[in-house]
Amino acid sequence: MPRSKRSKLVSLTKVSKKTKEHKNAMMNELQTNADKWRYCWLFEVGSMRNAHLKTVRKLWKDSARMFFGRGAVMAKALGTTEAEEHKEGLAKLATQIKGQVGLFFTDTDPQEVIEWFADFQQPDFARAGNKATRTVILPVGPVMRHHSDPPEPFPHNEDPQLRKLGLTTTMNRGVPTLTNPHKLCEKDKTLSSEQAQLLKLMGFKMVTFRVALLARWDSTTGEVVQIEGSGLTADEKADEPSEEADEAEMIQTQTPLSAPASVMAPQDAEFAFKEGPGIFAPKDLIQLGRPGAPIVNSAGNLALVPFSQFSFDDKNNKKSAYIVSLESNGKAVQIPLEKGGEHFWLTPNTFAHVVAGEDHSEVHAYEVALDTSSSEQDKAYKSQGVIATIPSKTAGNFRYNEDTGNLVFSASVYPDGNLSTVAEQDKKWEERGNTALVYDDTYERHWDTWSGKKGSQLFSVKLSKSGDGKWLTQDDFKSPLQGTNHIHSKRDAQYTPVEPFGGTDDFDVSATHIVYTTKDPVLPVAWHTRQNIYIVPISGDKAPVELTSGSQGATHSPVFHPSGNKVAWLEMDKDGYEADRNKIVIYDLEKNVRFTTTQVWDRSPDAIVFSKDSDFIYLTAGDHATVKVWAIPVPPTPSQSTTDPSLDAKYTTPFALTHGRAASGLQTLSGGKVVFSLSSLTSPNDVFVIRNLNVVEEAILSGNVGSIKDVKLDQITHFSAEDLKDKDLAEGEKFYFKGALDKDVQGWAIKPKGWKEGDKKKWPVIFLIHGGPQGAWEDQWSTRWNPNIFAQQGYFVIMINPTGSTTFGQEFTDAIAEDWGGKPFTDMIAGWKFALDLYPEIDADRAAAAGASWGGYAINWIQGHPEFGFNFKALVCHDGVFDSTYNGFSTDELYFFNHEWGGRPWDEKSKKLSEKFSPANYVSKWSTPQLLIHGSKDYRLPETESIGAFHALQQLGIPSRLVIFPNENHWVLDHGNRFIGKYVGEN
Repeated sequence: MPRSKRSKLVSLTKVSKKTKEHKNAMMNELQTNADKWRYCWLFEVGSMRNAHLKTVRKLWKDSARMFFGRGAVMAKALGTTEAEEHKEGLAKLATQIKGQVGLFFTDTDPQEVIEWFADFQQPDFARAGNKATRTVILPVGPVMRHHSDPPEPFPHNEDPQLRKLGLTTTMNRGVPTLTNPHKLCEKDKTLSSEQAQLLKLMGFKMVTFRVALLARWDSTTGEVVQIEGSGLTADEKADEPSEEADEAEMIQTQTPLSAPASVMAPQDAEFAFKEGPGIFAPKDLIQLGRPGAPIVNSAGNLALVPFSQFSFDDKNNKKSAYIVSLESNGKAVQIPLEKGGEHFWLTPNTFAHVVAGEDHSEVHAYEVALDTSSSEQDKAYKSQGVIATIPSKTAGNFRYNEDTGNLVFSASVYPDGNLSTVAEQDKKWEERGNTALVYDDTYERHWDTWSGKKGSQLFSVKLSKSGDGKWLTQDDFKSPLQGTNHIHSKRDAQYTPVEPFGGTDDFDVSATHIVYTTKDPVLPVAWHTRQNIYIVPISGDKAPVELTSGSQGATHSPVFHPSGNKVAWLEMDKDGYEADRNKIVIYDLEKNVRFTTTQVWDRSPDAIVFSKDSDFIYLTAGDHATVKVWAIPVPPTPSQSTTDPSLDAKYTTPFALTHGRAASGLQTLSGGKVVFSLSSLTSPNDVFVIRNLNVVEEAILSGNVGSIKDVKLDQITHFSAEDLKDKDLAEGEKFYFKGALDKDVQGWAIKPKGWKEGDKKKWPVIFLIHGGPQGAWEDQWSTRWNPNIFAQQGYFVIMINPTGSTTFGQEFTDAIAEDWGGKPFTDMIAGWKFALDLYPEIDADRAAAAGASWGGYAINWIQGHPEFGFNFKALVCHDGVFDSTYNGFSTDELYFFNHEWGGRPWDEKSKKLSEKFSPANYVSKWSTPQLLIHGSKDYRLPETESIGAFHALQQLGIPSRLVIFPNENHWVLDHGNRFIGKYVGEN
């Protein structure tokens, strides 16, 4: 049937008030169509879904008119007796109109109509009350969604919903997992509401939408013909008659569930985002491709860049990998990897792609061979099949040494460290006879997960090619840490990589050894940050040896020197302070000497790596709201271990190679090169290379850094250039002003879309406050708090890096401790006034503020201090602190409160300070409309912080809204734009 067929669907059931005039109008419409068309078909719908009925309408454009709804008006319009019938024979059709049916007027040949509707059948999801058409048994392993091919596991944030609907799941590496088979439904049994919801969530369709033709009236003869064999079954008729509301898109705001009218804000006209060509809207941000950090092969000529891109059209996050040449600017090869997974290089032209097996009890590594000489995309790579199988569904964080064939990885296991018995022990745990979780020490829960028996442990196995070119994996998986207490202490809390965020940067591998960081095995983890560095043979035949002093704070990023005779890592001095300054520590394994190199440098590195062919360390570190690449030579080893060796300045103060944006994923290459990613306020990650660093290294060693010209950055990729070329994103303008204690404080201004020099137009403004508090607004891309999203909607954006911010020196960072409500707000007040003077086009009467985490605390603090003079018209608090003292008891990482407030929440000093600076104690001064957003799985700042603030706002009669995400943790996508637009608008 051509798409030119015409139909118009008219619902007779959605009339708010069926007046006599309205009914008459509808009857006239029906009678007009009876006069116009030759045939009138009576039909009913099985497994009714509005979306499919609308599709019928679209496919019959220009050749039909359709009415659907309750039948009383339709029957009366046609006439139910010979005396009343509108045209001859219609009474015979009208008397068959009962319940919810439809009329279909057309001139199309009857046989064509019958065949078309017989073919148009659309599978859909069953509802409660339907009968299951087949038995569905969910197997042991990750709970899978079958909406895509191949199926994908449910994300961790949907686990509470799965459990609520009846599944007994556990979390395994962030994936909801069944330890026993679960019969979801049985054939021919009536489905419950929970079963129907689970079937829909998992993608199992058990009903079919179809249109059943019942009878046909012919206007030329007045005859009514019954259509045999197309009627509905009892189960089809039992389905709900109306469609459930479609699920809202993730960036829309849900209508309030309920609230007393007296305290709810008035419902103004619906706010709509600006969208279309030239506008970078929230949906564009979510759908923009996301490149990961480059993974360079051993030859240094190719990089693999993981890539993901979400689509609203199919609600699918597509995974792939780009193969990029680092020696030319040729076109990158994109390799689709539907199952996602991890990657590591096997040879210079072959990489492994690791994905879960079909039964999800193991992972498989597939060999992908590259043909870099091919110019055709589909011939540039070839999957060679499975080369290794690892008996653990949680295996990850792979590091492979091509020279030795050693593959090191992590997996979540029980204290015995046995990979093969995890499933058996999982089952035993699930069948223990109760659901109690019992704790005798902390962490009882961490980040977004209740602690369990399992922890992350390192394993190694040989993976190498045989003489005939086939890859072989030994069956003997070694556990180098087995027998230590670096996996589990008194209550199974020690592990490596260190959860919840540890990965491959928590360990490194040489030809013979593994160096790793782990939480101190003796100290209570919840109020200590101390992590120790250990070295252990890959073979596991010797016990680990500690390289740290035992008196330090946290440690990060252990790395081997290419020779294997030195190890370096990042180390903080203070145990209990997570934002202390990182310093570079080197351990000479031959001389058994440990020494610190950057003791005097007032910046904090976040990643380090040794040069491949020189005695240099390259690093990334924040500096004045950027993240730069730096270089520093490795000094001679002192005669004894020391934290403050007498060294020349070239060995203590790194030299900056980049001067803007934000660098990450740093790796060194042979031949004096480094590769890394750069992002900015206007672009996600792209791959860059710096070459000829041997010249820079010589200048540094000779003390002649003044001779170094601008270091050239070679941009290799342009992943987002095409998508962003017409969006005109604002680069941001830095400004400085005097803040607390007469310190220089930095801020950002992002100008709105449409701003013009000299234009007199006034613009609304959003004031963003960062979290941490030891964090910063940097020249860096963000998928969560992206200032250009606000600017593209017509807002000025002002962001201040107040006291406590990072990248401006450790003294500035440390100064917020025990002064949360003091110096930072002196800075923000001064910065706000400075920005209003600097940019007179800002309309201060249409200003709002938003912040997350500590920024959310700041929002609540501003709410209770009108004397600050911000005059914000709306406030948005995302996962913020409401009661500072209570948070010291309820948070997961207790060391954070103890450091920030100078003691435990009941200690005299810290109690006095936390009560002095607690927003809850200033509620009587609150008056500004406020939106609160919180995740129920936020164990850093529990949801009661937002609930408490919301209760205060409601009882005060202040327009307010609470948005709770039951499945989210401390990181929730901002949904505040609609609220902000309502109170400050654009015009």
